[in-house]
Amino acid sequence: MKTITVQNDYPVCARRLWALATDYAALREVMAGLVSFEGLPDGRTRTGQRLEVKVSLFGRLPAQPYCIDVLECDDQAMILRSSEQGAGVKRWLHTMTVIGTEAGSRLQDRIEIDAGILTPVFALWAGYLYRARHRPRLRLLESGRY
Repeated sequence: MKTITVQNDYPVCARRLWALATDYAALREVMAGLVSFEGLPDGRTRTGQRLEVKVSLFGRLPAQPYCIDVLECDDQAMILRSSEQGAGVKRWLHTMTVIGTEAGSRLQDRIEIDAGILTPVFALWAGYLYRARHRPRLRLLESGRY
Protein backbone atom coordinates (compact mmCIF):
# COMPACT_ATOMS: atom_id res chain seq x y z
CA MET A 1 0.00 0.00 0.00
CA LYS A 2 1.29 3.46 -0.91
CA THR A 3 -0.29 6.84 -0.11
CA ILE A 4 -0.05 9.88 -2.38
CA THR A 5 -1.21 13.38 -1.44
CA VAL A 6 -1.62 16.19 -3.98
CA GLN A 7 -2.74 19.68 -3.02
CA ASN A 8 -3.57 22.67 -5.25
CA ASP A 9 -4.84 26.18 -4.56
CA TYR A 10 -7.44 28.01 -6.66
CA PRO A 11 -8.42 31.70 -6.77
CA VAL A 12 -12.15 30.98 -6.37
CA CYS A 13 -14.47 30.32 -3.45
CA ALA A 14 -14.56 26.78 -2.11
CA ARG A 15 -18.17 26.15 -3.22
CA ARG A 16 -17.29 26.91 -6.87
CA LEU A 17 -14.29 24.61 -6.76
CA TRP A 18 -16.36 21.86 -5.10
CA ALA A 19 -19.04 22.14 -7.81
CA LEU A 20 -16.40 21.67 -10.50
CA ALA A 21 -14.53 18.87 -8.71
CA THR A 22 -17.69 16.77 -8.24
CA ASP A 23 -19.05 17.19 -11.78
CA TYR A 24 -18.58 14.29 -14.19
CA ALA A 25 -18.49 16.51 -17.30
CA ALA A 26 -15.65 18.49 -15.72
CA LEU A 27 -13.85 15.24 -14.85
CA ARG A 28 -13.99 14.22 -18.52
CA GLU A 29 -12.46 17.57 -19.49
CA VAL A 30 -9.70 17.68 -16.88
CA MET A 31 -8.69 14.13 -17.77
CA ALA A 32 -8.75 14.67 -21.54
CA GLY A 33 -5.61 13.33 -23.18
CA LEU A 34 -4.65 11.32 -20.08
CA VAL A 35 -7.57 9.01 -19.38
CA SER A 36 -10.76 8.55 -21.35
CA PHE A 37 -13.90 7.05 -19.85
CA GLU A 38 -16.66 4.91 -21.33
CA GLY A 39 -19.87 4.83 -19.32
CA LEU A 40 -19.23 7.82 -17.04
CA PRO A 41 -22.65 9.27 -16.09
CA ASP A 42 -23.80 12.84 -16.47
CA GLY A 43 -24.39 15.07 -13.46
CA ARG A 44 -22.62 15.22 -10.15
CA THR A 45 -21.12 12.69 -7.79
CA ARG A 46 -23.54 11.29 -5.19
CA THR A 47 -23.09 9.11 -2.13
CA GLY A 48 -23.88 5.51 -2.91
CA GLN A 49 -23.15 5.61 -6.63
CA ARG A 50 -21.52 2.57 -8.17
CA LEU A 51 -19.88 3.36 -11.48
CA GLU A 52 -18.83 0.51 -13.71
CA VAL A 53 -16.87 2.21 -16.46
CA LYS A 54 -14.05 1.46 -18.85
CA VAL A 55 -10.86 3.52 -18.78
CA SER A 56 -8.27 3.95 -21.49
CA LEU A 57 -4.90 5.55 -20.84
CA PHE A 58 -4.29 8.39 -23.27
CA GLY A 59 -7.42 7.26 -25.12
CA ARG A 60 -5.20 4.90 -27.09
CA LEU A 61 -4.64 1.82 -24.95
CA PRO A 62 -7.40 -0.81 -24.83
CA ALA A 63 -10.22 0.18 -22.49
CA GLN A 64 -10.15 -1.72 -19.18
CA PRO A 65 -13.04 -2.33 -16.75
CA TYR A 66 -12.90 -0.06 -13.70
CA CYS A 67 -15.31 0.16 -10.75
CA ILE A 68 -15.85 3.24 -8.57
CA ASP A 69 -17.94 3.08 -5.40
CA VAL A 70 -18.75 6.54 -4.02
CA LEU A 71 -18.64 5.99 -0.27
CA GLU A 72 -19.36 9.62 0.64
CA CYS A 73 -20.04 12.86 -1.19
CA ASP A 74 -20.81 15.46 1.46
CA ASP A 75 -21.71 18.82 -0.10
CA GLN A 76 -21.69 20.59 3.28
CA ALA A 77 -18.29 19.36 4.49
CA MET A 78 -16.96 19.22 0.88
CA ILE A 79 -15.51 15.72 1.28
CA LEU A 80 -15.62 12.98 -1.34
CA ARG A 81 -14.49 9.43 -0.57
CA SER A 82 -14.41 6.61 -3.09
CA SER A 83 -13.16 3.05 -3.30
CA GLU A 84 -11.97 2.03 -6.75
CA GLN A 85 -10.54 -1.04 -8.43
CA GLY A 86 -9.74 -2.40 -11.86
CA ALA A 87 -7.26 -1.89 -14.70
CA GLY A 88 -4.51 -3.51 -12.60
CA VAL A 89 -5.47 -1.82 -9.32
CA LYS A 90 -6.55 -3.99 -6.39
CA ARG A 91 -7.61 -1.00 -4.28
CA TRP A 92 -7.55 2.76 -4.86
CA LEU A 93 -9.02 4.66 -1.91
CA HIS A 94 -9.50 8.32 -2.81
CA THR A 95 -10.37 11.13 -0.41
CA MET A 96 -10.87 14.59 -1.86
CA THR A 97 -11.46 17.64 0.32
CA VAL A 98 -12.04 21.28 -0.55
CA ILE A 99 -11.50 24.05 2.00
CA GLY A 100 -11.60 27.83 1.87
CA THR A 101 -8.36 29.80 2.15
CA GLU A 102 -7.56 33.51 2.40
CA ALA A 103 -6.79 33.58 -1.33
CA GLY A 104 -9.69 31.34 -2.43
CA SER A 105 -9.73 27.59 -1.92
CA ARG A 106 -7.60 24.45 -1.71
CA LEU A 107 -8.31 21.00 -3.10
CA GLN A 108 -6.49 18.05 -1.58
CA ASP A 109 -6.49 14.54 -3.01
CA ARG A 110 -5.27 11.67 -0.84
CA ILE A 111 -4.98 8.34 -2.60
CA GLU A 112 -4.12 5.00 -0.98
CA ILE A 113 -3.06 2.53 -3.65
CA ASP A 114 -2.63 -1.22 -3.64
CA ALA A 115 -1.63 -2.66 -7.01
CA GLY A 116 0.49 -5.50 -5.72
CA ILE A 117 4.02 -5.50 -7.06
CA LEU A 118 3.12 -2.60 -9.39
CA THR A 119 2.09 -0.31 -6.52
CA PRO A 120 5.15 1.99 -6.91
CA VAL A 121 4.39 2.45 -10.62
CA PHE A 122 0.71 3.20 -9.98
CA ALA A 123 1.71 5.62 -7.19
CA LEU A 124 3.93 7.57 -9.60
CA TRP A 125 1.11 7.63 -12.14
CA ALA A 126 -1.39 8.81 -9.50
CA GLY A 127 0.84 11.68 -8.43
CA TYR A 128 1.27 12.79 -12.02
CA LEU A 129 -2.41 12.34 -12.85
CA TYR A 130 -3.74 14.35 -9.91
CA ARG A 131 -1.20 17.15 -10.39
CA ALA A 132 -2.12 17.31 -14.09
CA ARG A 133 -5.74 18.14 -13.22
CA HIS A 134 -4.79 21.56 -11.85
CA ARG A 135 -4.32 23.56 -15.08
CA PRO A 136 -7.45 22.23 -16.82
CA ARG A 137 -9.46 23.03 -13.68
CA LEU A 138 -8.09 26.58 -13.69
CA ARG A 139 -9.18 26.94 -17.33
CA LEU A 140 -12.66 25.66 -16.56
CA LEU A 141 -12.97 28.05 -13.61
CA GLU A 142 -11.75 30.97 -15.75
CA SER A 143 -14.35 30.10 -18.40
CA GLY A 144 -17.09 30.86 -15.87
CA ARG A 145 -18.89 27.55 -16.46
CA TYR A 146 -18.43 26.65 -12.76
